[in-house]
Amino acid sequence: QVQVVESGGGLVQAGGSLRLSCTVSGLNFDDVAMAWFRQAPGKEREGISCISWTDRITDYMKSVIGRFTISRDNSKNTLYLQMNNLTPDDTAMYYCAPREQYYPCPSTAQGDSLFRFWGQGTQVTVSS
Repeated sequence: QVQVVESGGGLVQAGGSLRLSCTVSGLNFDDVAMAWFRQAPGKEREGISCISWTDRITDYMKSVIGRFTISRDNSKNTLYLQMNNLTPDDTAMYYCAPREQYYPCPSTAQGDSLFRFWGQGTQVTVSS
């Protein structure tokens, strides 16, 4: 059974930073691409970035370029999202998701339909 657990969210002032973590069990983390998504109230879930099992990063959503960095530590089965210079527009529930083994990262524009496994998310709230 695949389990996905996100953590690291919280309340931060505009301009601040957070680092989100995501641990995955029930699959071989070394062999799967991993992605971050977010969903703001009243909006659809949107892709932030994706990283392959070989550390290849496909792209970042336009609004986070230069501020967010995706990374992974296969020895810890953990995915990270470093978020700097946060703004109130970054307020959302953040999710991570693995793809099936050896499937590549889709572009962020393709959305979340190619991902099957989801956690509960971690809330990020940025105050102005």
